[in-house]
Amino acid sequence: MSNNKQIVTEMIPQKKLGFWAIWALGVGSVIGDGIFLLMGQGIATAGPSSIVAYGIAGLSQLFLMIALGELAVGMPNAGAMSHWVERFMGSWWGFLSGFAFALGWVICGGSVGIAIGRITMWFFPQLKGDLWPAFFAILFLTIFAALNILGTEIAAKTQLLLVIIMTVVMALFSIIGLKDINIHNFTPFMPHGSKGFWAAIPLGTYAYLGAVTLATAGGEVKNPKDLPKALVWSSITFLVLYTAAQFVLQGIIPWNKVTIDDSPFTIAANQVFGIAGAYIMNMTAWIAAATCLLMGTLYAASRIFYAQAKSGYLPAFFGRLHPKTGTPVNGIIVVWAASVALIILGMINPDFLYVELSNQLVFAWLVSWTLALIASVLYRKNAKSEVLQLPWKQPLYPLFPILGFIGIAIVFYGSFIGTPMTLLRGVIWMGVLFLLFKVFNKSRTISTSDRKKESM
Repeated sequence: MSNNKQIVTEMIPQKKLGFWAIWALGVGSVIGDGIFLLMGQGIATAGPSSIVAYGIAGLSQLFLMIALGELAVGMPNAGAMSHWVERFMGSWWGFLSGFAFALGWVICGGSVGIAIGRITMWFFPQLKGDLWPAFFAILFLTIFAALNILGTEIAAKTQLLLVIIMTVVMALFSIIGLKDINIHNFTPFMPHGSKGFWAAIPLGTYAYLGAVTLATAGGEVKNPKDLPKALVWSSITFLVLYTAAQFVLQGIIPWNKVTIDDSPFTIAANQVFGIAGAYIMNMTAWIAAATCLLMGTLYAASRIFYAQAKSGYLPAFFGRLHPKTGTPVNGIIVVWAASVALIILGMINPDFLYVELSNQLVFAWLVSWTLALIASVLYRKNAKSEVLQLPWKQPLYPLFPILGFIGIAIVFYGSFIGTPMTLLRGVIWMGVLFLLFKVFNKSRTISTSDRKKESM
């Protein structure tokens, strides 16, 4: 055995994020195009009852956040669900949970990227053609990638500022817009019956499903106790904010007059405040998309890839930190490049991105959430003494894990029961991922064993 000993100081992520930064990460990671663009589809599907459908989707996210709070504070880690699930269920399930969640955010990089490009076009009606939305999408995605590379604190402060602006505008719209509500616009409440109502819940879930992303700040948060608090309060913020705004929106515009061509919030703001209000609301829609890309796609996915590389489940390339800013620079660049490719693909074949890949996003995150919820139950069962020492504990256990599982089952039923081929494709890519994981993990085990023999 070699007697030469080297002292190596390994770089670790910088812990600079406080409560408000991770609260903004949670609120801002709510899928912007799901709220401001695709809500029109939810309203067309369920009519006024979509308010309740989206409310149920938001509550299911809140239940999920509360159920995962103990894991977040007890095991703060950049890998979040990947780290939690691996501990209690094994390496494959941990890898799948984290990778599936990161994969969903990469897909969002394409869909939300195109959304921000199209929203930007609203301000420049003189620009024609399909190239301009792609140009603006790639431009802003590149700017947000640069902010992430320059430092977590810079990206987080930008996120906080944008989220504050967004929440203020939506709150003012909800309050001032009350005077323009026509109560007759809420009838019939279920124009397409219960079938339309249940079909709108997955659409609401798509809109709200990004908030659990703030758990990936576990490696950079100053005080882990802030994680569960931010999980809960970010959920309450977006649930109250968007439910109130949707109520006012549908009180102003009859459900059968809402289209999916433009943001219904922009149209409603134009009626309440005039053209200036429409400009402000469209800018708010732009901010909602921007915050998804800034601290959702580029931040969360790169942190999970970083954590999995440090655990040996992805190439070490993803585990490199910038020497000055401490950010996972290679992961950010790869996520940026994949998102750019999806933006280009989406401009060529929008149905493939917005239908097939978006469905796979929901499937991937349902898998990730389910595994994380199972880990939260196993945490209570197998680490009782550790749980007793936690500075924050979920109330009324096991109520919220049960409600979380029920919410996942409802979304799964609404999303895939009528599209078995979509579900089959999801099972196929998971199977391929499993085979790749086994091959890579086997080679990693062999190389580790060889290194141990060489050192003898």
